[in-house]
Amino acid sequence: MNANANGPRYFLSYSGVSLPLRLVSPLAASELQNRNTYFRAVYDEADRLVSCEKLVYGEVELTHLYEYRADGVLSRARISMGDDEPTELLFDERGAPLRA
Repeated sequence: MNANANGPRYFLSYSGVSLPLRLVSPLAASELQNRNTYFRAVYDEADRLVSCEKLVYGEVELTHLYEYRADGVLSRARISMGDDEPTELLFDERGAPLRA
């Protein structure tokens, strides 16, 4: 099943500190009108998070973009905060962050 066929998914928050983010408290699109802050997420065909944006008052405040290896392990994360230069993180074959 292609998870993107129905468009993005929405969430109230996330849990944990590891990447990719674990989004929690799903929201229906109809629940967004009265929300100041929420996350908009896109998943791939394998239901892996590939794009996540934190929206605050309709503006994108934070963006996470993820890439995965063929076996499904996280290989790269690109994190942007507002207009700041993005940070790129690389991960080994187990999904552990590589040191710069």
